[in-house]
Amino acid sequence: MTDSRFDQHRPLALHSLVYLDEGEEVTVGREDVDSYAILPRDGAALVRRLAAGMTPAQAGTWYSTEYGEKVDIDDVLECLDELGFLRAAEEAAVVTKPLRWQRLGGAVFSPAAWLLYAVVFGWAIIATVLRPDLVPHPRNIFFTDYYTLIDVVLFAVAIPLVLIHEAFHALAGRRIGVRSTLTVGRRLYFIVLETSLDGLVAVPRRKRYLPILAGMFADLLGVAILTVAADLTRDNGALSFTGKLCLAIVFAALMRVVWQFFFYLRTDVYVLISTVLGCVDLHTTAKRALANRWHELRGRPDRLSDPDRWHPADRKAARWYSWLIVAGYTVSVSTVLFTGIPIAYQTFAGVFGHFSGDASVTHRLDSIVFLLLFLGEVAVFGWLIVRDRRDRRRERRFDHVIS
Repeated sequence: MTDSRFDQHRPLALHSLVYLDEGEEVTVGREDVDSYAILPRDGAALVRRLAAGMTPAQAGTWYSTEYGEKVDIDDVLECLDELGFLRAAEEAAVVTKPLRWQRLGGAVFSPAAWLLYAVVFGWAIIATVLRPDLVPHPRNIFFTDYYTLIDVVLFAVAIPLVLIHEAFHALAGRRIGVRSTLTVGRRLYFIVLETSLDGLVAVPRRKRYLPILAGMFADLLGVAILTVAADLTRDNGALSFTGKLCLAIVFAALMRVVWQFFFYLRTDVYVLISTVLGCVDLHTTAKRALANRWHELRGRPDRLSDPDRWHPADRKAARWYSWLIVAGYTVSVSTVLFTGIPIAYQTFAGVFGHFSGDASVTHRLDSIVFLLLFLGEVAVFGWLIVRDRRDRRRERRFDHVIS
């Protein structure tokens, strides 16, 4: 047996930690670097004693007296070190600074702001009920017969709208002191931006719901504002070009809202469900539950995952949630079949129709540019797929090395 690299009779220096007590489990972590661990109550109590100044030897003795069993204190200290909870004696304690944009987050979700949002939503709903041409429809996408213009405008507008979606997530989190980071990812056939709010795990559950739902709220607020704008810009009672453009953006934005309900893709609604149920990794557990059913049907008990190793909340929810994964993929494909394909058909029929003999030069040029842009978008999507596969292979090799 090798000697411990930790002095058992000298107090250790720990970074400032936060503790969130949730029944039999306690989330412990560093808010400054977003490093967290979910510990049993006795494990969290031991960490508290070490943070309060007990030496490892004293903490081990206290644990044995309190819980009637010994603890491998060296193993505990190794884990704390890996999580970044320990600091060297000469390392200064991290001073937590106020988050940027925290005041803006408070203003965006203030009572006055909520009142303004209610007025906008009410106005949009009343206008849509009174004027049926404001009701969202796939044909609204074609606000012009220049398809390059449709593609470029909707893509250009989608970027700020998606950024606003993520900004609302971030501001709702920063309002309560949670840090955030923005990344680019892919979900099935979607390219997505994702805001990471890892610090939410250390926030009481009731305070997590607004940061989780804030992005969808931003999308719906944008839909309401654009609907009102389309109504206000009418030309002699008919929708103007600006109004048609607004409604095209409205339909595209609503498709992103619908996508959020494909929660099996770990969207905002999936995160909401996991939070309400107190799950840790429901998606992975549900996939393993599905795999177990498949292996049982094939008579391959050697391939089964051990349910006892899953988090209890995940195991309980996976019994029904796993079937929603299957249904969810079906819904995604159906959405493409009944919405995406008709729009794509009308688009490409119009694009190739511009190459007919009576089409103008500008329409032919429009079709050429549109096809080039389309190929570029396909290339970007393909690059993301290759990148994701490369990253997964790298992770598997790393897991093999350290296993």
